[in-house]
Amino acid sequence: MATSLGTDLYSPQEIIDKLENVGVVKANLPFRQMAMLALLAGAFIGFGGLFFVLVTSDPGLPWAMSRLVGGMAFSLGLILVVVAGAELFTGNTFLVMAWAEGRISLNLLLRNWAIVYGANVVGALAMVVLVWLSHHPEMNHGAIADNYVRIAAAKVSAPFGAIFVKGLLCNALVCLAVWLAYAGRSVTDKILAILFPVSAFVAAGFEHCIANFYLIPLGLLLHLVDGVSPAGVAVDGLTVAAAARNIFAATLGNIVGGSVMVAGVYYITFRGAPRGPRA
Repeated sequence: MATSLGTDLYSPQEIIDKLENVGVVKANLPFRQMAMLALLAGAFIGFGGLFFVLVTSDPGLPWAMSRLVGGMAFSLGLILVVVAGAELFTGNTFLVMAWAEGRISLNLLLRNWAIVYGANVVGALAMVVLVWLSHHPEMNHGAIADNYVRIAAAKVSAPFGAIFVKGLLCNALVCLAVWLAYAGRSVTDKILAILFPVSAFVAAGFEHCIANFYLIPLGLLLHLVDGVSPAGVAVDGLTVAAAARNIFAATLGNIVGGSVMVAGVYYITFRGAPRGPRA
């Protein structure tokens, strides 16, 4: 194993060792544990989305400042996932490293992705229902509800190709945040490592499939059930079918962005031929 760079962070060689070892553990988790941790992750990302929408609902903030502060607020979601411990689909694209190294089988990789993705969705949708029942969107004279609908309408109106590329760029930054968090040696290190990459993807308006399972359904619910229709927002296209299209494109982009652009590039850089039999 390579030595760490000084005393403040782990080297890239050490990080990839850690990610592969963690990937083996994650892939072999029992169903109940994997699903429960993934439920938590979906809810954690929902909390990040809630915080983001709350902050960006203030019309008094300049646009750039609103994006920056909103992105920092959304970072709460990944901080909870990494520090509190949970299974998030987008971060688990790193499991391709353990698969490429021959330490887990393709079946175990796909099993993890399927279970974690499904449970993330349930956790995010549970947050949708709870937040809607709490009447939280009515705060600030309904400005938060308007913002949810505005965000959802904008997301579903984007072209499929643009959503895919935004998903790709999003998970490149999310996985870089995870990579940097693994370089840290303390909780403070991990939080600071996560903050800027996640803030960047949110401020840039990139697409995170699990976050969209919170933001879009809540916008749909507020529009279709509560009749929220912000002035100047085209809500005709805000439908379940359009939401599914957005999330499908974002999911594909997230998979490519995490498994190829980050995990794949680092694997090619720091690893040689596969070692050992597949589990």
